[in-house]
Amino acid sequence: MTEPSKVIHVRNVGHEISENDLLQLFQPFGVITKLVMLRAKNQALLQMQDVPSAINALQFYTNVQPTIRGRNVYVQFSSHQELTTMEQNAQGRGDEPNRILLVTIHHMLYPITVEVLHQVFSPHGFVEKIVTFQKSAGFQALIQYQLRPSAVVARSSLQGRNIYDGCCQLDIQFSNLDELQVNYNNERSRDFTNPNLPAEQKGRPSQSGYSEAGGMYAPGARAVAFPQMANAAAIAAAFGGGLPPGITGTNDRCTVLVSNLNSDRIDEDKLFNLFSLYGNIIRIKLLRNKPDHALVQMGDGFQAELAVHFLKGALLFGKRLEVNFSKHPNITQGADTHEYMNSNLNRFNRNAAKNYRYCCSPTKMIHLSTLPQDVTEEEIVSHLEEHGTIVNTKLFEMNGKKQALVLFETEEQATEALVCKHASSLGGSIIRISFSQLQSIRENSQ
Repeated sequence: MTEPSKVIHVRNVGHEISENDLLQLFQPFGVITKLVMLRAKNQALLQMQDVPSAINALQFYTNVQPTIRGRNVYVQFSSHQELTTMEQNAQGRGDEPNRILLVTIHHMLYPITVEVLHQVFSPHGFVEKIVTFQKSAGFQALIQYQLRPSAVVARSSLQGRNIYDGCCQLDIQFSNLDELQVNYNNERSRDFTNPNLPAEQKGRPSQSGYSEAGGMYAPGARAVAFPQMANAAAIAAAFGGGLPPGITGTNDRCTVLVSNLNSDRIDEDKLFNLFSLYGNIIRIKLLRNKPDHALVQMGDGFQAELAVHFLKGALLFGKRLEVNFSKHPNITQGADTHEYMNSNLNRFNRNAAKNYRYCCSPTKMIHLSTLPQDVTEEEIVSHLEEHGTIVNTKLFEMNGKKQALVLFETEEQATEALVCKHASSLGGSIIRISFSQLQSIRENSQ
């Protein structure tokens, strides 16, 4: 076994696999600082922020076969302890002093703008230009000082520091660029020597020109603003400034109408267990005059849009759900509404960014957490088997806590198990269940 390293070597990376696919595979284990696609060899090298994150990832994928787009990929520690050359991925990552700095921001829990960066870097000298962009390594910026000594002092003073308490850590290197080209003054780029530049080109969304063609988002993809959302920071952190395919981020309707329910088997708590995967639930109302209809009020329009997008057409209790935005802006509180606003079972009050990242349509695989430390696979199976055929299970430990993966024969069986058994008691613990995007469970070879 190669000595543990924060660099992970990934093999069998087919041409259909994107950088974003690889990032999604490893993001749950920590911050990914660098990524190099070795297309000619069908391989990739990926650097985690620290060795424990890489060890966690490899321990997990020893038990669980990582699959991307139906293809098995194989992971191991790299013989490199550090990725120093980032062929196609850097505007210079050297130690040769230069007046232009390349800044990568890790743990970006709050959106970072040109203004914020200017406040941080201007005390060390006159900042001429700033350009921000999204790369596979995360959110990055190029900062051009008037004088090279200012950049040298800024780097030595700010390297490794946090912009905000406990997050938004600065990773600073010298760029090998000679001059930044700034065409527009807006929240993504600014030329402080030329205040007369337009905000954006007429008829076209502005772009920095520094985004990478093969990166997470298309060149010049606009950073999405969420004016109506208090949780913009968590969304930005979860999706790296972009959005999942099919999600606009512009919906402001919070209430969802669910129809074609199995009225004999559904109730408010079961709907809560399903819809709370996509956001916090305010209240739920089953329509007495239409027993197969219900209204679900989500925390905001973005969460409602995730629910509509991922649950439309899902199978539950033998029925295919219809999920649409309601014409009612909210549900009036009454004797026939169930209140969930203050429920400690709402998932998005803590770790919102992580919960957004895990949003997906129902799958055959469910993930169980907050399990009792002495739980057995047999106890898990007997707790869930009434809901369908269990094909495989895996009990494992992450960060000292017991978790499990359970693979059912169909998505509908897994959905029923989640809807009926999330927040149920097992061995004295209230268990949490969500869908897993993993395709299969790999057994230890012994």
